[in-house]
Amino acid sequence: MAESNPSQQRPARPTCIAPAFTFLQIILSHAPNTTPLLAFLFIFFVSALTLLILTALALSATVLGFIFFMPLVLFTSPIWLPGCTLLFLTAAGFLLACGFGGAVAAGSTWMFRYFWGMHPPGSNRVGSARTRIYDTASHVKDYVGYLQSKVRDVASGA
Repeated sequence: MAESNPSQQRPARPTCIAPAFTFLQIILSHAPNTTPLLAFLFIFFVSALTLLILTALALSATVLGFIFFMPLVLFTSPIWLPGCTLLFLTAAGFLLACGFGGAVAAGSTWMFRYFWGMHPPGSNRVGSARTRIYDTASHVKDYVGYLQSKVRDVASGA
């Protein structure tokens, strides 16, 4: 009864586990999965190749356009140059007028709010600037009076 069937016996477990084997298993268990990385690299290279081909096509089209249309541009340049200059000056003048108009509108709004006592941003600095100007003017007036008295003293003493 104690007869043992060799097909039903379990293999014996090793008594000593090699440390290198377990260390390798630990490293592999912490290693990242390379499938997403490979997918990303594939998509990246396909996208880069597509953009490179599109860039080459655009550059080729630009060069061919210059080659074919340069004679037309050269022959019609006496018309293009004054027209483009006039268009540029007109656009610059319009933008300048719009900018000045916006500045005048903003300044008028600020002054309206300031004079009606609504205290717009920066109104406290206007009051302090007015005080400084008044103080400076009074100091200059006093100094001029002092200088005039010195001039009279020098003129009467000479």
